[in-house]
Amino acid sequence: MKKLMLWIAALAAFSGSSLLAQSLKGTWQGSLKLPNGKELRTVVKIDTSDNDALKAVFYSIDQTGQGIPVSSVTLNGSTMKMTIPAIGGGYEGKLSADGNSIAGTFTQGAPLPLNLTRATPATEWTIPEPPAPVAPMKEDVKPTFEVATIKPSKPGQPGKGYTMRGREVITLNTSVEDLIVFAYDLHPKQVTGGPSWISEDKFDITGVPDSPGRPNLKQFKLMVQKLLADRFKLTYHNEQKEMSAYAIVVAKTGPKLTKSEDPGGNPGLMFRGLGSLPGRNATMDELAQVMQSAVLDRPVVDQTGIKGRWDFSLNWTPDQSQFVGMGVKVPPPTDDPTAPPDLFTAFQQQLGLKLDSVKAPVPVVVVDKVEKPSEN
Repeated sequence: MKKLMLWIAALAAFSGSSLLAQSLKGTWQGSLKLPNGKELRTVVKIDTSDNDALKAVFYSIDQTGQGIPVSSVTLNGSTMKMTIPAIGGGYEGKLSADGNSIAGTFTQGAPLPLNLTRATPATEWTIPEPPAPVAPMKEDVKPTFEVATIKPSKPGQPGKGYTMRGREVITLNTSVEDLIVFAYDLHPKQVTGGPSWISEDKFDITGVPDSPGRPNLKQFKLMVQKLLADRFKLTYHNEQKEMSAYAIVVAKTGPKLTKSEDPGGNPGLMFRGLGSLPGRNATMDELAQVMQSAVLDRPVVDQTGIKGRWDFSLNWTPDQSQFVGMGVKVPPPTDDPTAPPDLFTAFQQQLGLKLDSVKAPVPVVVVDKVEKPSEN
Protein backbone atom coordinates (compact mmCIF):
# COMPACT_ATOMS: atom_id res chain seq x y z
CA MET A 1 0.00 0.00 0.00
CA LYS A 2 2.86 2.41 0.85
CA LYS A 3 4.47 1.78 -2.55
CA LEU A 4 1.15 2.39 -4.28
CA MET A 5 0.74 5.71 -2.44
CA LEU A 6 4.23 6.78 -3.53
CA TRP A 7 3.39 6.06 -7.16
CA ILE A 8 0.14 8.04 -6.87
CA ALA A 9 2.04 10.99 -5.31
CA ALA A 10 4.67 10.91 -8.07
CA LEU A 11 2.00 10.77 -10.77
CA ALA A 12 0.16 13.70 -9.20
CA ALA A 13 3.34 15.79 -9.09
CA PHE A 14 4.11 15.01 -12.72
CA SER A 15 0.56 15.85 -13.81
CA GLY A 16 0.70 19.15 -11.92
CA SER A 17 3.99 20.09 -13.58
CA SER A 18 2.65 19.15 -16.98
CA LEU A 19 -0.55 21.16 -16.45
CA LEU A 20 1.48 24.12 -15.21
CA ALA A 21 3.51 24.13 -18.43
CA GLN A 22 0.35 23.72 -20.47
CA SER A 23 -1.12 26.81 -18.74
CA LEU A 24 1.46 29.04 -20.48
CA LYS A 25 0.79 27.74 -23.98
CA GLY A 26 -0.48 30.38 -26.35
CA THR A 27 0.23 33.91 -27.51
CA TRP A 28 1.17 36.64 -25.03
CA GLN A 29 1.52 40.31 -25.89
CA GLY A 30 2.27 43.66 -24.31
CA SER A 31 3.98 47.01 -24.94
CA LEU A 32 7.54 47.62 -23.82
CA LYS A 33 7.76 51.20 -22.52
CA LEU A 34 11.06 52.88 -23.51
CA PRO A 35 12.74 55.71 -21.55
CA ASN A 36 12.04 58.15 -24.42
CA GLY A 37 8.29 57.59 -24.06
CA LYS A 38 7.92 55.37 -27.13
CA GLU A 39 6.39 51.91 -26.92
CA LEU A 40 7.34 48.73 -28.77
CA ARG A 41 4.72 46.04 -29.17
CA THR A 42 6.03 42.67 -28.04
CA VAL A 43 4.63 39.22 -28.78
CA VAL A 44 5.73 35.95 -27.17
CA LYS A 45 4.48 32.66 -28.60
CA ILE A 46 4.83 29.78 -26.10
CA ASP A 47 4.38 26.09 -26.81
CA THR A 48 5.54 22.78 -25.33
CA SER A 49 7.88 20.19 -26.80
CA ASP A 50 7.20 16.45 -26.99
CA ASN A 51 8.43 16.01 -23.41
CA ASP A 52 6.28 18.90 -22.10
CA ALA A 53 9.23 21.31 -21.82
CA LEU A 54 8.36 24.92 -22.56
CA LYS A 55 9.68 26.61 -25.70
CA ALA A 56 9.05 30.10 -27.06
CA VAL A 57 9.71 32.64 -29.81
CA PHE A 58 9.99 36.39 -29.08
CA TYR A 59 8.87 39.14 -31.49
CA SER A 60 9.31 42.92 -31.41
CA ILE A 61 6.73 43.60 -34.10
CA ASP A 62 7.27 47.35 -34.44
CA GLN A 63 10.89 46.65 -35.39
CA THR A 64 10.73 43.45 -37.44
CA GLY A 65 8.57 40.45 -38.19
CA GLN A 66 11.52 38.14 -37.60
CA GLY A 67 11.09 35.83 -34.61
CA ILE A 68 13.93 35.56 -32.10
CA PRO A 69 14.45 32.14 -30.45
CA VAL A 70 14.09 31.94 -26.66
CA SER A 71 16.69 29.54 -25.27
CA SER A 72 15.02 28.93 -21.90
CA VAL A 73 11.47 29.29 -20.57
CA THR A 74 10.62 28.24 -17.01
CA LEU A 75 7.60 28.47 -14.75
CA ASN A 76 8.25 27.84 -11.06
CA GLY A 77 5.13 28.43 -9.03
CA SER A 78 3.83 31.68 -10.47
CA THR A 79 7.29 32.96 -11.52
CA MET A 80 7.91 32.84 -15.26
CA LYS A 81 11.41 33.45 -16.70
CA MET A 82 12.77 33.66 -20.26
CA THR A 83 16.31 33.97 -21.62
CA ILE A 84 16.92 35.41 -25.11
CA PRO A 85 20.70 35.18 -25.73
CA ALA A 86 20.56 36.40 -29.34
CA ILE A 87 19.71 39.93 -28.12
CA GLY A 88 21.20 39.73 -24.62
CA GLY A 89 17.69 39.90 -23.20
CA GLY A 90 15.74 38.32 -20.40
CA TYR A 91 12.30 38.47 -18.84
CA GLU A 92 10.89 37.68 -15.41
CA GLY A 93 7.28 38.06 -14.33
CA LYS A 94 4.48 36.78 -12.12
CA LEU A 95 1.59 34.83 -13.62
CA SER A 96 -1.79 36.02 -12.36
CA ALA A 97 -4.12 33.72 -10.42
CA ASP A 98 -6.46 33.42 -13.41
CA GLY A 99 -3.53 32.60 -15.76
CA ASN A 100 -4.34 35.39 -18.21
CA SER A 101 -1.67 38.02 -17.47
CA ILE A 102 1.99 38.27 -16.47
CA ALA A 103 3.35 41.34 -14.67
CA GLY A 104 7.09 41.54 -15.20
CA THR A 105 10.32 43.19 -16.28
CA PHE A 106 12.28 42.90 -19.52
CA THR A 107 16.04 43.32 -19.18
CA GLN A 108 18.40 44.24 -21.99
CA GLY A 109 20.86 46.49 -20.21
CA ALA A 110 18.53 48.65 -18.07
CA PRO A 111 15.36 46.85 -16.84
CA LEU A 112 12.04 48.01 -18.33
CA PRO A 113 8.48 47.13 -17.30
CA LEU A 114 6.70 44.69 -19.61
CA ASN A 115 3.26 43.31 -18.73
CA LEU A 116 1.94 40.54 -20.95
CA THR A 117 -1.68 39.55 -21.58
CA ARG A 118 -2.88 36.27 -23.02
CA ALA A 119 -4.18 37.01 -26.52
CA THR A 120 -7.26 35.51 -28.16
CA PRO A 121 -7.79 35.11 -31.91
CA ALA A 122 -9.83 38.33 -31.78
CA THR A 123 -7.25 40.39 -29.84
CA GLU A 124 -4.02 38.93 -31.21
CA TRP A 125 -1.75 41.47 -32.91
CA THR A 126 -0.72 40.74 -36.48
CA ILE A 127 2.95 39.86 -36.82
CA PRO A 128 4.31 41.48 -40.00
CA GLU A 129 5.90 39.33 -42.62
CA PRO A 130 9.67 39.32 -42.10
CA PRO A 131 11.66 40.88 -44.95
CA ALA A 132 12.54 38.48 -47.70
CA PRO A 133 16.00 37.13 -46.98
CA VAL A 134 18.74 38.33 -49.28
CA ALA A 135 20.59 35.43 -50.83
CA PRO A 136 24.17 35.19 -49.59
CA MET A 137 26.92 36.27 -51.91
CA LYS A 138 28.94 33.42 -53.39
CA GLU A 139 31.87 32.75 -51.11
CA ASP A 140 34.47 32.93 -53.87
CA VAL A 141 33.40 36.48 -54.84
CA LYS A 142 35.74 39.32 -53.82
CA PRO A 143 33.45 42.34 -53.84
CA THR A 144 34.18 46.03 -53.86
CA PHE A 145 31.81 48.96 -53.33
CA GLU A 146 29.71 49.68 -56.42
CA VAL A 147 28.99 53.05 -54.84
CA ALA A 148 29.88 54.37 -51.39
CA THR A 149 28.95 57.58 -49.58
CA ILE A 150 31.47 58.92 -47.04
CA LYS A 151 30.24 61.71 -44.75
CA PRO A 152 31.76 63.29 -41.62
CA SER A 153 30.06 61.93 -38.51
CA LYS A 154 28.08 64.15 -36.20
CA PRO A 155 30.59 65.86 -33.85
CA GLY A 156 30.68 64.49 -30.32
CA GLN A 157 28.78 61.34 -31.22
CA PRO A 158 29.85 58.47 -28.89
CA GLY A 159 30.62 54.91 -29.92
CA LYS A 160 30.92 53.35 -33.37
CA GLY A 161 29.37 50.53 -35.34
CA TYR A 162 29.55 48.22 -38.34
CA THR A 163 26.38 46.65 -39.70
CA MET A 164 24.50 45.44 -42.79
CA ARG A 165 20.91 46.19 -43.80
CA GLY A 166 19.99 43.83 -46.61
CA ARG A 167 22.82 44.34 -49.10
CA GLU A 168 23.71 47.76 -47.72
CA VAL A 169 27.04 47.95 -45.87
CA ILE A 170 27.25 50.59 -43.13
CA THR A 171 29.87 51.94 -40.73
CA LEU A 172 28.98 54.59 -38.15
CA ASN A 173 31.30 57.11 -36.47
CA THR A 174 34.45 55.31 -37.65
CA SER A 175 37.94 56.78 -38.06
CA VAL A 176 40.49 55.53 -40.58
CA GLU A 177 42.24 53.77 -37.70
CA ASP A 178 38.93 52.11 -36.77
CA LEU A 179 38.46 50.97 -40.36
CA ILE A 180 41.98 49.49 -40.49
CA VAL A 181 41.40 47.72 -37.16
CA PHE A 182 38.10 46.28 -38.44
CA ALA A 183 39.24 45.38 -41.95
CA TYR A 184 42.47 43.65 -40.90
CA ASP A 185 41.37 42.09 -37.57
CA LEU A 186 43.66 44.17 -35.37
CA HIS A 187 43.80 45.91 -32.00
CA PRO A 188 44.39 49.70 -32.17
CA LYS A 189 47.89 49.08 -30.71
CA GLN A 190 48.66 47.12 -33.87
CA VAL A 191 48.28 50.25 -36.04
CA THR A 192 51.19 52.70 -36.10
CA GLY A 193 52.30 55.66 -38.23
CA GLY A 194 50.22 58.14 -40.18
CA PRO A 195 48.95 61.63 -39.29
CA SER A 196 46.91 62.28 -36.14
CA TRP A 197 43.65 62.82 -38.07
CA ILE A 198 43.38 59.10 -38.90
CA SER A 199 42.30 58.48 -35.30
CA GLU A 200 40.56 61.83 -34.70
CA ASP A 201 38.32 62.37 -37.75
CA LYS A 202 35.19 60.20 -37.81
CA PHE A 203 33.10 59.17 -40.83
CA ASP A 204 29.77 57.49 -41.63
CA ILE A 205 30.03 55.21 -44.66
CA THR A 206 27.16 53.65 -46.61
CA GLY A 207 27.35 51.61 -49.79
CA VAL A 208 26.40 48.46 -51.69
CA PRO A 209 28.64 45.78 -53.20
CA ASP A 210 29.23 45.47 -56.93
CA SER A 211 28.24 41.79 -56.87
CA PRO A 212 24.80 40.25 -56.23
CA GLY A 213 23.92 38.83 -52.84
CA ARG A 214 24.57 39.72 -49.21
CA PRO A 215 28.29 39.73 -48.31
CA ASN A 216 29.51 37.70 -45.38
CA LEU A 217 31.73 39.26 -42.71
CA LYS A 218 34.94 38.35 -44.54
CA GLN A 219 33.64 40.00 -47.72
CA PHE A 220 32.46 43.04 -45.73
CA LYS A 221 36.01 43.49 -44.43
CA LEU A 222 37.47 43.04 -47.92
CA MET A 223 35.20 45.82 -49.18
CA VAL A 224 36.50 48.13 -46.44
CA GLN A 225 40.10 47.23 -47.33
CA LYS A 226 39.48 48.22 -50.96
CA LEU A 227 37.68 51.41 -49.89
CA LEU A 228 40.67 52.42 -47.76
CA ALA A 229 42.98 51.99 -50.74
CA ASP A 230 40.64 53.64 -53.26
CA ARG A 231 39.09 56.56 -51.38
CA PHE A 232 41.66 57.18 -48.63
CA LYS A 233 44.73 56.25 -50.76
CA LEU A 234 46.03 54.09 -47.92
CA THR A 235 49.38 52.32 -48.35
CA TYR A 236 51.12 50.43 -45.56
CA HIS A 237 53.59 47.68 -44.74
CA ASN A 238 53.49 44.86 -42.18
CA GLU A 239 55.82 44.17 -39.28
CA GLN A 240 55.82 41.61 -36.46
CA LYS A 241 56.03 42.61 -32.80
CA GLU A 242 55.76 40.76 -29.50
CA MET A 243 53.08 42.30 -27.28
CA SER A 244 51.12 41.65 -24.11
CA ALA A 245 47.86 40.00 -25.14
CA TYR A 246 44.89 38.06 -23.82
CA ALA A 247 44.19 34.49 -24.88
CA ILE A 248 40.63 33.12 -24.79
CA VAL A 249 40.78 29.53 -23.49
CA VAL A 250 38.22 27.01 -22.23
CA ALA A 251 37.56 27.09 -18.48
CA LYS A 252 37.51 23.94 -16.32
CA THR A 253 33.69 23.92 -16.40
CA GLY A 254 33.70 23.59 -20.19
CA PRO A 255 32.02 26.02 -22.62
CA LYS A 256 28.51 27.31 -21.90
CA LEU A 257 27.43 28.22 -25.43
CA THR A 258 24.32 27.52 -27.51
CA LYS A 259 24.79 26.11 -31.00
CA SER A 260 23.55 28.59 -33.59
CA GLU A 261 20.38 27.69 -35.49
CA ASP A 262 21.58 29.72 -38.50
CA PRO A 263 25.20 28.68 -39.10
CA GLY A 264 25.14 30.03 -42.66
CA GLY A 265 24.04 33.53 -41.65
CA ASN A 266 26.03 36.60 -40.73
CA PRO A 267 27.23 37.00 -37.14
CA GLY A 268 25.61 39.46 -34.75
CA LEU A 269 27.89 41.05 -32.15
CA MET A 270 26.35 44.44 -31.39
CA PHE A 271 26.65 45.96 -27.91
CA ARG A 272 23.33 46.70 -26.18
CA GLY A 273 25.13 48.95 -23.73
CA LEU A 274 28.43 49.07 -21.86
CA GLY A 275 29.02 45.55 -20.61
CA SER A 276 26.11 43.98 -22.52
CA LEU A 277 27.13 41.88 -25.52
CA PRO A 278 24.67 39.43 -27.04
CA GLY A 279 26.35 37.08 -29.48
CA ARG A 280 24.42 35.56 -32.35
CA ASN A 281 25.85 33.12 -34.86
CA ALA A 282 29.41 34.07 -33.84
CA THR A 283 32.69 32.17 -33.89
CA MET A 284 35.23 32.33 -31.07
CA ASP A 285 37.60 34.21 -33.36
CA GLU A 286 34.92 36.84 -33.97
CA LEU A 287 34.39 37.14 -30.21
CA ALA A 288 38.14 37.72 -29.83
CA GLN A 289 38.04 40.40 -32.54
CA VAL A 290 35.23 42.29 -30.78
CA MET A 291 37.00 42.07 -27.43
CA GLN A 292 40.26 43.44 -28.81
CA SER A 293 38.83 46.12 -31.09
CA ALA A 294 36.25 47.55 -28.71
CA VAL A 295 36.77 46.48 -25.10
CA LEU A 296 40.26 45.47 -23.96
CA ASP A 297 43.53 47.38 -23.88
CA ARG A 298 45.56 44.78 -25.78
CA PRO A 299 45.24 42.22 -28.61
CA VAL A 300 43.09 39.12 -28.00
CA VAL A 301 43.73 35.71 -29.57
CA ASP A 302 41.42 32.68 -29.71
CA GLN A 303 43.03 29.57 -28.22
CA THR A 304 39.81 27.68 -27.39
CA GLY A 305 39.92 25.22 -30.28
CA ILE A 306 36.11 25.60 -30.46
CA LYS A 307 34.80 25.49 -34.03
CA GLY A 308 31.44 26.51 -35.43
CA ARG A 309 29.01 29.34 -34.71
CA TRP A 310 27.34 29.99 -31.38
CA ASP A 311 24.75 32.11 -29.55
CA PHE A 312 25.53 33.49 -26.11
CA SER A 313 24.97 36.46 -23.83
CA LEU A 314 27.81 38.21 -21.98
CA ASN A 315 26.93 40.77 -19.30
CA TRP A 316 29.50 42.37 -17.03
CA THR A 317 30.35 45.55 -15.13
CA PRO A 318 33.16 47.24 -17.11
CA ASP A 319 36.03 49.08 -15.47
CA GLN A 320 37.52 52.35 -16.68
CA SER A 321 40.31 50.63 -18.64
CA GLN A 322 37.71 49.16 -21.01
CA PHE A 323 35.90 50.51 -24.09
CA VAL A 324 38.67 53.00 -24.86
CA GLY A 325 38.56 51.60 -28.42
CA MET A 326 34.89 52.62 -28.64
CA GLY A 327 35.65 56.18 -27.60
CA VAL A 328 33.39 55.78 -24.56
CA LYS A 329 34.18 56.78 -20.98
CA VAL A 330 33.06 54.12 -18.51
CA PRO A 331 31.37 55.57 -15.40
CA PRO A 332 32.87 54.80 -11.97
CA PRO A 333 31.68 51.54 -10.36
CA THR A 334 28.68 51.59 -8.04
CA ASP A 335 27.87 49.66 -4.87
CA ASP A 336 24.84 48.02 -6.47
CA PRO A 337 24.83 44.41 -5.15
CA THR A 338 22.83 43.27 -8.21
CA ALA A 339 25.41 44.58 -10.73
CA PRO A 340 26.93 41.96 -13.05
CA PRO A 341 30.44 40.64 -12.27
CA ASP A 342 33.66 41.95 -13.82
CA LEU A 343 34.56 40.82 -17.34
CA PHE A 344 36.99 38.05 -16.33
CA THR A 345 34.48 36.50 -13.91
CA ALA A 346 31.62 36.88 -16.41
CA PHE A 347 33.65 35.05 -19.08
CA GLN A 348 33.95 32.02 -16.78
CA GLN A 349 30.46 32.07 -15.26
CA GLN A 350 28.46 32.87 -18.39
CA LEU A 351 30.54 31.48 -21.28
CA GLY A 352 32.65 28.78 -19.61
CA LEU A 353 35.74 30.51 -21.03
CA LYS A 354 38.74 32.35 -19.57
CA LEU A 355 40.84 35.36 -20.51
CA ASP A 356 44.50 34.56 -19.79
CA SER A 357 47.25 37.20 -19.90
CA VAL A 358 50.04 36.11 -22.28
CA LYS A 359 52.93 37.40 -24.40
CA ALA A 360 52.44 36.73 -28.11
CA PRO A 361 53.92 37.82 -31.47
CA VAL A 362 51.31 39.86 -33.33
CA PRO A 363 51.23 41.55 -36.74
CA VAL A 364 51.54 45.34 -36.89
CA VAL A 365 50.31 47.60 -39.72
CA VAL A 366 52.58 50.60 -40.34
CA VAL A 367 50.81 53.37 -42.28
CA ASP A 368 53.06 54.76 -45.05
CA LYS A 369 50.58 57.09 -46.75
CA VAL A 370 46.94 58.14 -46.31
CA GLU A 371 44.75 61.01 -47.56
CA LYS A 372 41.44 62.58 -46.57
CA PRO A 373 38.63 60.82 -48.45
CA SER A 374 37.80 61.82 -51.99
CA GLU A 375 34.45 63.46 -52.79
CA ASN A 376 31.38 61.19 -53.05
